[in-house]
Amino acid sequence: MTTVAFDDLAGAAGLDLGHTDWVPIDQSRIDGFATVTEDHQWIHVDPVRAAEGPFGATIAHGYLTLSYAGARLAELLDVPECTQIINYGLDRVRFPAPLKSGTQMRVHAVITDVEAVPHGYQVAVRITAEAQHADRPVCVADAKLRLLRHPDSGPAYA
Repeated sequence: MTTVAFDDLAGAAGLDLGHTDWVPIDQSRIDGFATVTEDHQWIHVDPVRAAEGPFGATIAHGYLTLSYAGARLAELLDVPECTQIINYGLDRVRFPAPLKSGTQMRVHAVITDVEAVPHGYQVAVRITAEAQHADRPVCVADAKLRLLRHPDSGPAYA
């Protein structure tokens, strides 16, 4: 976890936030995502058919990989004086390699740009999701976050 003082965010472009721990992306997580999103494509949820498919196993949905990767930013960056964090959007998302069921995944993040906005900063973060024993990332995304400090507000993650 990297801790940055709120007022130091202005100079944080280029800051490497490091890696999260490895976590398994198993079939039950993939099946749960399929249920919630109603995306039951066989490559994700049918291990028998997927075993004979192009990847030899089921794979995580790209949006599952992206969602999980983005949520891990809270494990990498702590800004104690921040009272609100807003997911402002994405500029670029790619899925260079599949994330097979049962594979360990971790996230690496680097702050690439910081702009002042009212009450705080818009922070661009390059998120790279890595699969264990893979030579290419499973997701690369440029996320935009608004880190704000409002007077009389509680913590960002109340």
